Amino acid sequence: MGANLDLIRATYEGSSSEENGHNLLAALAPDAAWTEADGFPYAGTYVGPEAIAAGVFRRLATEWVGYRADVHTYLEDGDRVAAFGVYSGTYKTTGKSMQAAFAHLYLVRGGKIGRMTQYVDTLMVQQALAL
Repeated sequence: MGANLDLIRATYEGSSSEENGHNLLAALAPDAAWTEADGFPYAGTYVGPEAIAAGVFRRLATEWVGYRADVHTYLEDGDRVAAFGVYSGTYKTTGKSMQAAFAHLYLVRGGKIGRMTQYVDTLMVQQALAL
């Protein structure tokens, strides 16, 4: 297992979601670009740790109950690391739960996350959002 894989794994497999969040913020490059997939509620590209935290993670924490990203497979190829797994959670506004397969592709540079691109089964997420 390489250092890049260890860096990414630590953002998913801490002892708590708070630890994972702390590990993620520490792992982000100052100019990190984080792209959420079209069709996902937070679609778009966020640049920098504060924009990523505000645009994605604070919203996940306040708009969902029990939101999780459980990774079942990691792949490392040099400076690229992929994480494959399943999102789950209940959307507060509708009370609907979902499970959606995802893949995250990371580019690591200089020991920091430079870019993340999300691929996700957005239909499952959109069904949870629908009134």
